[in-house]
Amino acid sequence: MKRSKVDVLVIGAGPAGTVAASIVNKAGYKVRIVEKLKFPRFVIGESLLPRCMEALEEAGFLDAVKAANFQEKFGAKFVKDGVICDYMFAERFTEGWTWTWQVQRAQFDKILADTVETMGVPISYETAVTGIVFNGSDSVTTVEDKNGEKEEIEARFIIDGSGYGRVIPSLFNMDKPSNLPPRKAVLAHTKDVNRSMSDEPNRITIIVHEYGVWIWVIPFSNGITSVGYVGDPEFFEKFPGTPEEQFRSLIASQPYLAERFKDTELVFEPRALQSWSKTTDKFYGDGFVLTGNVTEFLDPVFSSGVTLATVSSQIAAKLVLKKLNGEEVNWDEEYTKVMMQGVNTFRSYVMHWYDGTLDTIFFADDQDPEIKRRICSVLAGYVWDLENVYVKNHDTALTKLASTIQTRDKFRALNKQP
Repeated sequence: MKRSKVDVLVIGAGPAGTVAASIVNKAGYKVRIVEKLKFPRFVIGESLLPRCMEALEEAGFLDAVKAANFQEKFGAKFVKDGVICDYMFAERFTEGWTWTWQVQRAQFDKILADTVETMGVPISYETAVTGIVFNGSDSVTTVEDKNGEKEEIEARFIIDGSGYGRVIPSLFNMDKPSNLPPRKAVLAHTKDVNRSMSDEPNRITIIVHEYGVWIWVIPFSNGITSVGYVGDPEFFEKFPGTPEEQFRSLIASQPYLAERFKDTELVFEPRALQSWSKTTDKFYGDGFVLTGNVTEFLDPVFSSGVTLATVSSQIAAKLVLKKLNGEEVNWDEEYTKVMMQGVNTFRSYVMHWYDGTLDTIFFADDQDPEIKRRICSVLAGYVWDLENVYVKNHDTALTKLASTIQTRDKFRALNKQP
């Protein structure tokens, strides 16, 4: 059997894996990526957040991504029963990037992977991890390529950015269910010939369809638009037929979209994704660290996936460098605690999106500009800024704000009575 040796083995060539690989490679260590699939490949997570730009910049990817002319994204637009709430990233509370991109992930991920290869990091595509043996921090990983050829890769450390593949959690029985209810998404890419009806390509639109059901509309720079419905699996049972018939019935059921996307040409047959939320017992171990969606994927509503993937890899890669340099690393404090701050902040917002708390806040009259700026920072991905009360107290601040708004509205209604 073939045998090779590296300083760091990275599992997964998505944004998490490539960001980590680039940062470690820049420090002069020998890095290799193994990826189970062949690129380009389809994946959701098409609307990025400004915070991930910092990770992409440190990894050296920005120039290559800019050259692709992806659709620039300046904010998020929420719609309910014709009422619109805008959050523009330039108005956020936290210092940082004011824009990002909306991307077709197959192309975006391949750009990152191709760029890291030009930096000297080899990627073995269509190569699956079949086993890992740890000896302290050192490890031997067995992989198998599409031709059945096996190889053992010795590494001083492993960074697992395998996303939905969840390689190390699966191999070592670390998976556990998320506390978020299972949900389903039905999505397609459309040829958006009627985009001028809304003329808002530079932001994501999120539409409240009914309680617990929402729609994303993500325009790309090439005239294609991603449209997806998310809700409880039972909701979709009301729309029978083929995947295309179901998707077109869903479009017809939403007044905000029905005319714009009536009879639109679909780029591919609508796809369904379901029960994506998972987590794990711990984010690290002796000889490995988990990054990206392999730690926990929450929900697509606030586009947190790529941000958590790239930022976790940005942080993890620097800690791996400390470890390789012989320095002590407190993984609980320096990694798990930091990442859980971001994950839990997004989790609170996801839960309050589905329970209606954010409905009350987003569509309230006379919104406080300062409060809106602080919430905007969260929507921009700045979920580690503890100077922001809506980050620091994410578990209580939103419910208190919604309660204040409801009390105010009741008082106003009473005063209007004859």
